[in-house]
Amino acid sequence: MKNIDLTYKRIIISRTDSIGDVMLTLPMCAWIKNNFKGVHIIFLGILYTKPVVDCYSSVDEFIDWKEIENLPTSQKIESFRNLKADIILHVFPRKEIASLAKKAKIETRIGTSHRTFHFLTCSHRINFTRKKSLLHESQLNFELLRPFGLSEIPSLEELNQITSNFIAPLDELPEFITKKLNTNKEKNIILHPKSQGSAIEWGLENYRSLSLKLEKLGYTVYFTGTEKEGELFRNEILFNNHIIDTSGKLTLNQLINFISICGTLVACSTGPLHIAGYLNCKAIGLFSPRKPIHPGRWRPLGSNVENLVNDENCDVCKKRKHCNCIEKISVERVLELIL
Repeated sequence: MKNIDLTYKRIIISRTDSIGDVMLTLPMCAWIKNNFKGVHIIFLGILYTKPVVDCYSSVDEFIDWKEIENLPTSQKIESFRNLKADIILHVFPRKEIASLAKKAKIETRIGTSHRTFHFLTCSHRINFTRKKSLLHESQLNFELLRPFGLSEIPSLEELNQITSNFIAPLDELPEFITKKLNTNKEKNIILHPKSQGSAIEWGLENYRSLSLKLEKLGYTVYFTGTEKEGELFRNEILFNNHIIDTSGKLTLNQLINFISICGTLVACSTGPLHIAGYLNCKAIGLFSPRKPIHPGRWRPLGSNVENLVNDENCDVCKKRKHCNCIEKISVERVLELIL
């Protein structure tokens, strides 16, 4: 198959899911920009991920899928046509988007061959599997770039360098945060205990214990999360002048800015952990060793990342059964990485 030349082409990257997934897709945009002149990259996503995409210099335009999704069919097709795209990459396969891209007569439509609907809607179907692969999620995304001449999947070290394209916004932080910030950046710690159900969590008792130990060592500890997440942990954490609840009080832009000025973030496999990795804030990820949710697949990108599992050889996890062994990761192990 002849390689497709992307020079001066308009390309849609379709990734309409969560922040972490989006961030592991962004390096594709940098690779395209680095290898072809005059490319215009349009990121088709969900609005709440827009602040993250806007921070990445290799993306030119963001389109909110929800604004298109609720239109009558004829207007949906017209919306796609108006993007004047030459190519669409279905990184997160969605049947409706794949169908619209074809109806809008986008010439080159690329997706995995492991989705039946792509046989009717894609011009190029790439044969690779995510389920059993040993590659990192960000590397798997690169499989879709094969038609553009990609001969070798980038190493994680190479992808870690591409994270430098991510620049935090300068949105002003609330005074209740800035007044308490330690003048030593490394002494400001973010703990993000929940995941909106997207990951197995470390447990609130562990976060409470860690926060108290950090306070005794002179750290200022900030708990982050959405308002709904805050409702789940506020009564479990002993907040005071040095252990501070920010849940529900920050926009995503403010959270990104906040992470950029803190020394460490501790979380399970969730969006803020990936943001910390990109911003070179020490990102300590707490994971289950069970495939395919283990750190080898979902660790954050970045050069200042540490990942912990309780036991890589957990018998239950090896059988791919549900297991809460992540809760057995000791507070002392996490504290040691912070120190």
